[in-house]
Amino acid sequence: MEARVSAAPASRPWSPPPDASDIVKGIHAMLHPHNIVLVGATDKPGNYAERIWNNLIKYGFEGGLYPVNAKRDTVWGVPCYKDFASLPEKPDHVLVLVPARFAVQVIRDAAAAGARSATIVTSGFSELQDDESQKLAAELQTAVRETGLAVTGPNCLGNLSAGEKLFTNIDDRIVTMEQGAVAIAGQSGAIVMAIRQTLEDRGVGVGYMVTTGNEAGLETPDLMRYFAEDPSIKVIVVYLEGVRNTKAFRDACKAARAASKPVIALKLGASEGGRAAAMAHTGALAGSIETFDAIATREGVIRVGGLDELIETTECFVHAAVPKGDRLAAVTLSGGKRGMLIDAFYAAGLNFTPLSPHVSAELAKMLGPGSIVGNPLDAGFAAVVDPSVYMKSIKLMIDDPDIDIVIVDAELPKAPHELRERNLRIVNEMASQAGKPVIYISAMSIGFTEYTKGLRKSLPHLAVMQGMDRAVTAIKSLLAYAKLRKEVPDIVSSSKPAARAVLEKTLKSATGAALDEVASKKLLKAYGIPISKEAIAQSAADAIKIAKQIGFPVVAKLVSAEILHKSDIGGVVLNLNSAAEVKKAFADITARVAKLKGKPKLDGILIAQQVKAELELVVGASLDAEMGPVVLFGTGGIDIELMKDVALAGAPLDEAEARLLIGRTKAGIKMRGYRGRPVLHEASAVKALVGLSNLIADAGDRIASIDINPFLINTRTGVAVDALIVLNNAAAKRAAGH
Repeated sequence: MEARVSAAPASRPWSPPPDASDIVKGIHAMLHPHNIVLVGATDKPGNYAERIWNNLIKYGFEGGLYPVNAKRDTVWGVPCYKDFASLPEKPDHVLVLVPARFAVQVIRDAAAAGARSATIVTSGFSELQDDESQKLAAELQTAVRETGLAVTGPNCLGNLSAGEKLFTNIDDRIVTMEQGAVAIAGQSGAIVMAIRQTLEDRGVGVGYMVTTGNEAGLETPDLMRYFAEDPSIKVIVVYLEGVRNTKAFRDACKAARAASKPVIALKLGASEGGRAAAMAHTGALAGSIETFDAIATREGVIRVGGLDELIETTECFVHAAVPKGDRLAAVTLSGGKRGMLIDAFYAAGLNFTPLSPHVSAELAKMLGPGSIVGNPLDAGFAAVVDPSVYMKSIKLMIDDPDIDIVIVDAELPKAPHELRERNLRIVNEMASQAGKPVIYISAMSIGFTEYTKGLRKSLPHLAVMQGMDRAVTAIKSLLAYAKLRKEVPDIVSSSKPAARAVLEKTLKSATGAALDEVASKKLLKAYGIPISKEAIAQSAADAIKIAKQIGFPVVAKLVSAEILHKSDIGGVVLNLNSAAEVKKAFADITARVAKLKGKPKLDGILIAQQVKAELELVVGASLDAEMGPVVLFGTGGIDIELMKDVALAGAPLDEAEARLLIGRTKAGIKMRGYRGRPVLHEASAVKALVGLSNLIADAGDRIASIDINPFLINTRTGVAVDALIVLNNAAAKRAAGH
């Protein structure tokens, strides 16, 4: 065998336009290279380089293939080249399989020799926590940035480009090499490979598969952007351990949405252990899954809970047309299955629409005893005896303009069956003509035989799903995606210059881990957040004077930047209705602080208006380690952890987004007059959310969190009565134990 020299370039169906970004052009070069150079070629048994070489030969990559190793004249029965200069043509895509300490120089040499892209399979960089590995990771990032190469890895397992017959991967399982409509990218090679294999086992073709590893160069959002532009791709699937660049991620989601391509994401980090695993695996820093959902869902991302759900959701989006509405109908041959369908969809918040009088009448003519004419339809005995009745029932559902999705309770045959095959092809044609989703659901996962897989590929207009619960979840995602706006406008901070000036002054003068309540509220007030009437007292006499000016009842609270949770040490006294009670509260709080270990500094006692509230809310904001600034709204007070009635959204918000956020909580339902209760002053909550979102956005990375709990609301007003702003500075990190 000889090393293969590049053939004349074949015509390709799509290339990025001249005005495409450098990243898109670089990824195209990586997935459609003229040649592939394997640096680190060796004949040691079982090594990665040989396995990748064998896959490139087995699947017939038509470009040049060149092994490079300065210590070999031949390898794998072909000539081996000493370096890039000795190649018969300039390198294009370079596979780096040398030890980590040599990888940086290989990247620089490859770029100097004219390469356009590289994949670094080698591990030993940021996924390790020792100083040497971190240093190598930083040097590699610098080399990638300075050379401009499109680079995946390090610590990855290669790529698939089916149209090019390119498989730079160690996987020895069979690849169909069909230019399918699905593109997959993700940081875990093993998981991305498993997704590809399972989809292909289900007869769903994968056009691209890219494993990104530690993402020293290209990141998953970069691949998403490319897949959004490539017209051969219909559905984008990603596995995420962490999002390093939130703006790039959101921009990629917007591009996919504009191209009407759903992004289906499996995200690691639903638990502390999962976030730690992400850090250990690829060095990714994962934030909370709730924050990811808050931002990604707005951008149209469909997050799935596991691999099985990912497969069913992908199958659904590949083969189901986007529905025009949410009116569901189903056909089954079993009363038991009918009940299971009703329960499963009801549990997901979905219901079957009543059949139109015309459809009901037509079905009643065909079906006799043993059938249930309704929705879902149990066609029963009549359809079993006469399959044409079954087909007519399905056709009535598909043809009915008042039905948006038709579900058929049936699985594909595992062996040749002439009648069932013919009927499936007829329904496939009906679905093609109707332009509405027609979805076959098997109540359980029964697996596909090779025959089933082939049959499935011949039915492009039918979604064929396994497992009722997962199918229902996928259909719910399909319905949610259909309701999304194609474009979501960017929202920018609407704060005023005066507010931003107060922010800058406050942050520059801050020295501790957090602002005290007085400073916090002064900043909140500058951002238009309503706060209670209050003033700080340095003596009992001051406290009494302030209380009389505000009007009883009042609240007394300690003020100290060193004590973050006042209630825990008895630093808040409520329902003070007289001067004597104010005097006693002042003395009691002062005495409690004096007894504390560490002798925290007491800056005074805050005397505040006690607002009569119909509802206690929490309004907050935080800087997520992964997704950036977010705001939070929900049921507040001392039961916040118990109730867990909160919703999050990316910051900043406008008034419309703030109202949507409120509406996602039980607190929001109560505010709007639940079961005859009075309608509360929602405008004040909206104002607080918008102001808070502007504040956390304007602060950049300088504020870690803002907590307004409680935010008290009644029919006439709503006010922040307690506030804590924790800074993202060295003092805050020391206090948190970092």
